Order: sequence, then structure tokens, then C-alpha cells
Amino acid sequence: MIWRLAADAVLVLHLLFIAFAVLGGLLILWRRGFVWLHVPALIWATLVMLNGWLCPLTPLEIELRQWAGEAGYRGSFIAHYLLPLIYPPGLTRTVQIALGVGVVLINLAIYGWLIRRRKATGS
Repeated sequence: MIWRLAADAVLVLHLLFIAFAVLGGLLILWRRGFVWLHVPALIWATLVMLNGWLCPLTPLEIELRQWAGEAGYRGSFIAHYLLPLIYPPGLTRTVQIALGVGVVLINLAIYGWLIRRRKATGS
């Protein structure tokens, strides 16, 4: 039971990291210091996607699921609703590269907007 909960926690952490990498630039509106956390996360996520690397959270989660005696992702709420977001069906290398480029473009737009906003307000 503990290994399954640990695997589910890693899965949720993985999803939160992805959300932070994609949209974390918006947190800078709240606290400018988030830029020092977000930029490295953005760079890492982009490198993983563009190079086809395996995020270290993925094998960790799989290992924990195997320790829990699970062969795959079935049965739990988290596995049913969150796994398709993190591991979408039909994820090809081309789609992976497009997602990496998309993450960069989204964040360029966010940072561009933040910079223009800051210059307009003079802060």
C-alpha cells in the first residue's frame, strides 16, 4: 500500500512540475522571485521534450508501482485521470518536439507580456 501511495505521489508531483514548467511564468505576477525557480524548470522540461529524454520521475514511479505489485496503471483515480495527461496515447517523437516548442512559445509569450507590462508601469 505504501509503495502505491508513493507512486501516486510521484505522479502528482510529475503533473505539478509539468504545469509549473508550462505556466509557471504567470506566478511572477505574484512573486518575482519565482523566475529563479521557473526558468530552470522550463529549461529542463524543454530539454527533456526536445531531446526525447526520459524524466527521472517516470522510472521512479514505475519502480514504485512494481514494488507495490502493480504491472501497470490501472484501477486508481489518479492513474485513470492523470496518467493520460502525462503519458498521452500516440506520443510520437514529432509530437514530443511540438510539445517542447509549444512550452517555449507559451513561456516566451508570458515573459514578453510581463516585460511589456513592467516597462509600461515603470516598475
